[in-house]
Amino acid sequence: MDGLSKHAPIDKSWTLFLDRDGVINDEIVGSYVTNWEEFKFTEGSLKALKQLNEVFGNIVVVTNQRGVGKGVMSKDALKLIGENMTVEIAAAGGRIDKIYACTATADNDHNRKPNTGMAIQAKEDYPHIDFKRSVMVGNSPSDMEFGKRLGMYTVFLTSKYEPFELPHDLIDEQYPSLLSWAESIKVAETIG
Repeated sequence: MDGLSKHAPIDKSWTLFLDRDGVINDEIVGSYVTNWEEFKFTEGSLKALKQLNEVFGNIVVVTNQRGVGKGVMSKDALKLIGENMTVEIAAAGGRIDKIYACTATADNDHNRKPNTGMAIQAKEDYPHIDFKRSVMVGNSPSDMEFGKRLGMYTVFLTSKYEPFELPHDLIDEQYPSLLSWAESIKVAETIG
């Protein structure tokens, strides 16, 4: 399948939306990352974020964090994880402009993916964001649906689920990791 840069060249006018667990950090399947000590960057994600920083104008995280709503962790703990994660990413040459987290437990909450509330918040904070010039990278079908509801290009990471058969209505590309996708962009731009 043709890579993203073959469809439309990415430049600094593009925005990258990233899920967190299973994309930037290792997901604790069946549980939650409840404190900084439990947070572990996925292999290659810091390198990937450095590469993606050179390509995208904005990079934001959109993450469902139902554990807060369930009382498994505090909002302060979630905030600290986000702050520490952002500092570590910046120290490695990457960047996260802002983190949006939905702590609601109800699936119908407007901010809970696949609902689009967190993207609307990002657009309010960064009015130049164009969803048609945005990529959503995540590791769950709800991430892909979130992206498609807004007309984004979607990249599915197979860190939790088996690969889907392509073509797929919700998925434009799929890769095993954030780094493998980031490297595909660099290769595609160099060749193209």
